[in-house]
Amino acid sequence: MRLLYINPNATASMTDGIVAAARAALPGVEIMGVTNTDGPPAIEGPEDGDRAVPGVLARVAAAEADAVVIACFDDTGLAEAQALSSVPVLGIGQASYLMATLLGQRFSVVTSLAVSLPVIRENIAGLGFEGHCASVRASGLPVLVIDEGAEDTRVRLAEEIVRARDEDGAGVVVLGCAGMAPLRADLEARSGVTLIDGVAAAAHLAVAAAGFRAG
Repeated sequence: MRLLYINPNATASMTDGIVAAARAALPGVEIMGVTNTDGPPAIEGPEDGDRAVPGVLARVAAAEADAVVIACFDDTGLAEAQALSSVPVLGIGQASYLMATLLGQRFSVVTSLAVSLPVIRENIAGLGFEGHCASVRASGLPVLVIDEGAEDTRVRLAEEIVRARDEDGAGVVVLGCAGMAPLRADLEARSGVTLIDGVAAAAHLAVAAAGFRAG
C-alpha cells in the first residue's frame, strides 16, 4: 500500500511535517510526500487556493500510488483531482469531518486566519456535515507561523480549542491546518480536548478506500 500526500503550498518544511505525522499514524504503510512548488508559500483564502490548483492537479496526474491525499485543510482542488485520478483522492478537511462523524461526535474546527473561514464553512456544508459542526474558529495565526510551532503559537491554539469545547459544545475539535498535524499530541495534552488531525485521519481512510477499491 502506497499513499501520496500532496502539499498544495510551496513550503517544503510543511510537507516534511505532514509526511512525518502520516507515517506516525500508519507506520506499516509506505507514505510519500510531494510539494507543489508552483503554488503560493501558504494557502490563506480562496485566491491562494485557486493559484495552487493547477500544480496540485499536475501532481495528481503524475501520482504513482494506491491513494492520494490533498494535504491542505481547504481540500484545494479536491473535486477536480477526484475526477482526474484513477485512484481514491481524499482531502484532509473531508477526512476530518468524516472521522468526527464516524466517532459520533459534534465537532468544531480551529484554523489559521479569518480569511479561511468562508472556504471551510462552504466545504462543510457542501459535504453534508453542517449539522454536525458546532463552530469554525480562527486563531488569528498565519499558516507559516503555525508551521513553526513556537510556544506562544501552541498556547494560542490551545486557548481556542478549549473555547470551542466550553463555549460551542464541541465533542471533538478538528485541527484546521496541515501545519498543526505535528502539534496534535502537545495541543491535546495542553487542552484536555480530543483532537482530530486530518493528516492522520486521511491516512486511515485512504487505506480503507484503496483496499475497498482493490477488493
